[in-house]
Amino acid sequence: MAPNRNIPNPARTLLTLFGVMAVLTVVMFAQGHPTPKLGLDLAGGTSVTMTAETESGKKAPAAQMDQAIKIIRDRVDGSGLADVDIHKEGDNVIVVSVPGNKEDSGRIVSLVSAAAQMQFRQVLVSAAGAGTATVAPTASPTATGTATPKPTKSVKPNVTESSKNRALSKAFAAPTPTPTTSKSTTPAPTTTTTPEIDPSALGADYSKVTDKAVIAQFEKTNCEAGPPGTQVEGADDPTKQFVVACDPDGQEKYILGPVKVLGTEISDANAQAPNVQNNQPGWEVALKFKSKGADQFGDLTKLADAAYTANPNDPEARIAIVLDGRVVSAPAIQSGPILGGTASINGGTDFNEEYAKGLAQSLKYGSLPLKFPDSGQNIENISSSLGADQLRGGLIAGAIGLGLVVLYCLFYYRALGVVAVLSLIVASAITYISVVILGENMGFRLSLPHIIGLIVSIGITADSFIVYFERLRDELRLGRALRPSVEVAWNRARRTIIVADAVTFIAALVLYFLAVGGIKGFAFAMGLTTLIDVVVVFFFTKPLVALLARRDFFAKGHKLSGLDSHRLSKPTPVARLKRQEA
Repeated sequence: MAPNRNIPNPARTLLTLFGVMAVLTVVMFAQGHPTPKLGLDLAGGTSVTMTAETESGKKAPAAQMDQAIKIIRDRVDGSGLADVDIHKEGDNVIVVSVPGNKEDSGRIVSLVSAAAQMQFRQVLVSAAGAGTATVAPTASPTATGTATPKPTKSVKPNVTESSKNRALSKAFAAPTPTPTTSKSTTPAPTTTTTPEIDPSALGADYSKVTDKAVIAQFEKTNCEAGPPGTQVEGADDPTKQFVVACDPDGQEKYILGPVKVLGTEISDANAQAPNVQNNQPGWEVALKFKSKGADQFGDLTKLADAAYTANPNDPEARIAIVLDGRVVSAPAIQSGPILGGTASINGGTDFNEEYAKGLAQSLKYGSLPLKFPDSGQNIENISSSLGADQLRGGLIAGAIGLGLVVLYCLFYYRALGVVAVLSLIVASAITYISVVILGENMGFRLSLPHIIGLIVSIGITADSFIVYFERLRDELRLGRALRPSVEVAWNRARRTIIVADAVTFIAALVLYFLAVGGIKGFAFAMGLTTLIDVVVVFFFTKPLVALLARRDFFAKGHKLSGLDSHRLSKPTPVARLKRQEA
């Protein structure tokens, strides 16, 4: 009789599985860390307690606290790190527990505490950052020459048009006006510290600033007095029509007009690496606005472009990008309004990779509805000693459970039980490799709930073996030979195995999306091991049984094989019924 070509070659199937495992093992060692990353309870880490602050001083609304937790969780998930616990305590407190080393902890603390409240405002007045008197942003053109201001160091965006037409990047260039007469000179801006001088005599135009208190604050502000990027009080309030702000270097100060576009109108933000060919010296953040925000941003750039067309030195030709009360940059619109709904923030060499990616994550997942000031933060280190004791107890319990499963399989199935033991070993090896690779590439960290899920999966995996073995023994009781019984039993058992594993996987999937914290970790581990169980049963257990069926030890029913005729002489009720029907 010709062999059934629909039956896979068991030896080839086993070799394929071991080949894949070998490749994954090489990848695991090539990553440089062949051990799993551990979570907060096993490796220790940092716990950050943040207290929300409201303007009224009362407790924060529950809806805003829940929204803040959701935004923080989205930011953390987007950063690629896992097993970060975020929960609320009381009315105003959010606790973020970060596993791992101090470098990861510091990055997450910075990420979750940043309010990321972005505003786009038009610059109305600008002056040097130091001094108490207002300085003209530029001298008015005369017959003898034009005084050109030194461009701000905070913005050095690329000046080439994007190949993807995403931002008309020339429009976000720093102000570099060109003199219009041949006798022009380019002296540094003139600065005076004499309060009695009329600001209008120096060229400053307060005509559009109707708040005298803001003008007084502007004249008193010294941006160079504090560290670079010092925030001016009140500059982060979107309800204020006029605010005073400093540039990142403290060399320039501004009076900014009303908020024209809020950061909530940003639909997407992505960090982009430097591109020397496009004259992009540092990292930048590419922004994409929502429909309403795109229209608002287009209208704002039209105003700035009109001001630039009338007078390239007019401060109103510049748009200030304000993040949490600090001006990230204040570029001029030089090449027409930006109407495509996209733009980019480029801080030149001041934007490094970490800052650009953190800013992009914060903007992408939204601004926090509440303030979490530094004074309300409490950072403490968490020891891993308690988790290590619990891990030791969990491993002991898992070893006892695994030992009982092995003893049962060997006692009841004899040599056939060795197949179950080998299958458990292969499943454990694949699980270990998967955990290490996921930890290195996706930030997966092994915690106590994960380990509990892995231990529980031992029973799920053993169930699959038992279903197949019992089906095989039923076929032998009907009087069939071993080799055809292996295939018939498999055809019947695999449906049961697939259905059982599918139910378990769906339960794990639902639990994963509905739960948080440790329960979510338990669900992930259970879902992962359920998939591994399917792989092992299909690509190891069944092919190995098919190979062993060719050996006389099993084919002739040796008393230690687990398939001996004496043990199978008493047919089950199902087998008796089938014999009667036959």
